[in-house]
Amino acid sequence: MTNFNAIIFDMDGLLVDSERVWADAETRLLAARGKAYDADHTRDDLIGLRIDEFLDRLCATFNIDESPESLYDELIGDMLQLIPDELVTKPGATEILEYVQLRNLPCAIASSSPQSVIEAVVASQGWTEALPVRVSAESVGRGKPAPDVYLEAARRLGIAPGHALALEDSPNGARAAVAAGMTCYAVPDLFHSPVTAFEGITPYVFDSLHTVLAQLTGGRSG
Repeated sequence: MTNFNAIIFDMDGLLVDSERVWADAETRLLAARGKAYDADHTRDDLIGLRIDEFLDRLCATFNIDESPESLYDELIGDMLQLIPDELVTKPGATEILEYVQLRNLPCAIASSSPQSVIEAVVASQGWTEALPVRVSAESVGRGKPAPDVYLEAARRLGIAPGHALALEDSPNGARAAVAAGMTCYAVPDLFHSPVTAFEGITPYVFDSLHTVLAQLTGGRSG
């Protein structure tokens, strides 16, 4: 296997298929204002951003004359209602977390989502013990693609960033991990990011977490 002292996971689109849930919540928020994503206004460049930065861009893109702060509670409240019924675990997530636990490998979540969403997702999947360190980009100075949330996760784990493996699904997230000095394995969420979107960011691109686990175990299961 490849040796790392810790694994730091992105969450949305990597461990859980939540980007579709976010898209549903965003679509409902826009529809309430007579707006909609279309060919000219997509969410592709917004993936992986911290919520305040995402809402800033959303308001600018759609000429929404409301403060981003006023939209925050509406969007996050909708997400918290959708998570229990709509969230699906990504293939290989359970297995890679079992691998981490069996080896007592330090691990963390480093996510752009608010802490309330992180906690709701982790609780819904029964991952509270498996992922004891959970860092939201809201708790650091800058969101992805800046490295702050990954650096904070490494700090909380007591691990040098260069000794950590980061797993990501979005180009913005991969940029953040690489900027933090970590090796980044990308598992593109094809809902929003093609494989080619990671060119020039990281050479390590996999088709699933199952394939990542095979890389870590040298082809052995578990």
